[in-house]
Amino acid sequence: MVTKEFKNYNIYFTFLSRLAKDLNNFYFKKLNKKFSVTNKLKGKGYDPVTSSDKAFEKFIRSKISKKFPSHQIIGEEFGKKRNKSEYSWVIDPIDGTRSFVIGNPTWSNLISLNYKGQPVMGLANFPILKKYYLNFNDKIAYVYENGKRKKLKVNKKIKFNNAKVAGAFHGWLPFKKQMKIPKVLKIMRFKCHDSLSYANLSEGRLDIVIQCANKIWDIHPLIPIIKASGGIISTWKNQDAVLAGNIVVSNNIENHKKIIRLLQPALK
Repeated sequence: MVTKEFKNYNIYFTFLSRLAKDLNNFYFKKLNKKFSVTNKLKGKGYDPVTSSDKAFEKFIRSKISKKFPSHQIIGEEFGKKRNKSEYSWVIDPIDGTRSFVIGNPTWSNLISLNYKGQPVMGLANFPILKKYYLNFNDKIAYVYENGKRKKLKVNKKIKFNNAKVAGAFHGWLPFKKQMKIPKVLKIMRFKCHDSLSYANLSEGRLDIVIQCANKIWDIHPLIPIIKASGGIISTWKNQDAVLAGNIVVSNNIENHKKIIRLLQPALK
C-alpha cells in the first residue's frame, strides 16, 4: 500500500500545521473585506468563485512551491503544475464558496498531499471557526481549537438505526432518482455543511455523511483525516474515494454496507 511506502509524515505535518496558521493570518489581514463574485457556469447553473478563492490559492501555491519546488500542484482555480514528481498537492482554496459568499462561517481551506496518486496528508482549515483538522500519520489525526489539541475518533459504537446522518445533493441528483431512495431521504436529518460535516464525523458528532458530485479537491484532503480517525469512505459504488464523485462516509463498516445498499437504486 502507498501509505506504508510513505514515511515522511513529520516533515509535512509540520509544514501543514504552520500553513494553517499562515492561512488564518492571511485571511484576517488581507482578505477579510469586500470581494468580487462571478459565476463559473455563466447562466447554466450556479457555481460561484470569488476573488478570495483566487487569492487563497495563489497564497497556498506560493508556500508549497517555495518549500517543495519539485512537487506537482493541482488547484481548483488555476489548474495543474505538471512534472514527474511522485508528490502532488491538491487544493480547494475555499470549500463552501456559497457559504463564504453569504457570510456563513462553515467554509474552509482544503489541502492534501498525494503520494503516487493517493492522499496521505490532509488539512481542513476553518479560519472563522478558528480550528483546523490534520492527520499526523495514517492512524492518528487531530483537531486544533482554541490552542488545544484533541485526537479525532469516530463513534464506532453507533448502530444504523441510531445514526446521525447528514446529506446534500447540491442539485446534482435529479428528483426522479431521489424518489428511488426514500429510506435514505428519511434518515437524512442533519444539514450537510461541506467539509465541516466530514470533520464532524471524524469527531464522532455525525455517523454518516452523503454527498454528490465531489471533485478531487473537495474530497482528497478529507480522506486521510477520515481514515486516520477510523472512518470508512468510498463512492456510492463502494469504489475508492480517490475517484471523487458521489461520496459516502460512515462511522463503521456495518453502517457503511447498509447505506451503500440503500443508495444503489439512485445509480440505476
